[in-house]
Amino acid sequence: MRQLGPLHRGPRRSCPGLHVRRHRGPAPAELSSRPEQLGRVQRGCGPTVISGRAENPPSGGLVPVPVRGNLLSTSPAVLRHSAVELVLTFLLLLSVTTVVRWVIGSPAVSSAIPEVRLQLLAVGAIVGILITGLVLSPLGRQSGAHMNPAISFAMWRLGLLPGAAVVPYTVAQLSGSLLGVFAARGIWGRSTSAPPVTYAALQPGPGWSAAELFAAETLSTGVIVLLVAVFTSVRRLTRHTPYMVGTVVCLTITLLGNSTGGSTNPARQFGPALASGQYSFLWVYLLAPVPGAALGVLARNLLLKRTARTPAAGVPT
Repeated sequence: MRQLGPLHRGPRRSCPGLHVRRHRGPAPAELSSRPEQLGRVQRGCGPTVISGRAENPPSGGLVPVPVRGNLLSTSPAVLRHSAVELVLTFLLLLSVTTVVRWVIGSPAVSSAIPEVRLQLLAVGAIVGILITGLVLSPLGRQSGAHMNPAISFAMWRLGLLPGAAVVPYTVAQLSGSLLGVFAARGIWGRSTSAPPVTYAALQPGPGWSAAELFAAETLSTGVIVLLVAVFTSVRRLTRHTPYMVGTVVCLTITLLGNSTGGSTNPARQFGPALASGQYSFLWVYLLAPVPGAALGVLARNLLLKRTARTPAAGVPT
């Protein structure tokens, strides 16, 4: 599955019982408060059809679309793309644990970079580049490269991912997280499980309560989801989405890594916490991003509605 392309007025394909509506009004605004304008969902002639061009999709990520007539709302496609999410999340956690092993856990590197904030910047930069690469990869273009249950939930709320795919995506992402951590342990040995690496498990800084951590994770996830939602709604920004996501992840790790841990992703903490046995704040890291994603979607809808009501400069009212 690839990404949604621009609406077009190409020849209709004959299909009994299938009626695909296409946009015939004026060009849609840069910001669309209705997700269905990115591709109207119609039913008929079997599974759901999205009326957008999949042949030449934009280069932005996070939005899976039909390929060769197979649709994400069908069970085989859901399983296939969930398997892709498992592989991508596996690679992400394997890489994250490896980066922490060699930046935070290496005496040579930690001595050369004694400042914790600079260490976090190094980790964040590497992980941000990695995520951008995974989103732009052929596998990432198939499933959307969410690698984060909160992002999958947000894509569903935006109408860009069928509800039937949310649970399989989430199970695949959490499974890939655990498998990636175990793979890192197999590759790098006991240094992965020993402090200060400890399977790259996250913990809040001293003095943080569960309620404070929950609020911080919810808010930070909401900001990320808002940015993702706006970038996937503005056509001229869509192709920059992978780079924006990588940059935001880098900043999150750098700025929040020493306080909240900067997770904003249930899959980021699931595998490391289970492997290390650090369960004290696990429920917060798993649950807080979900309301954060809901708030991000809500903020996006309010923002786009307000933008749509604002007259353009130079246009008389």
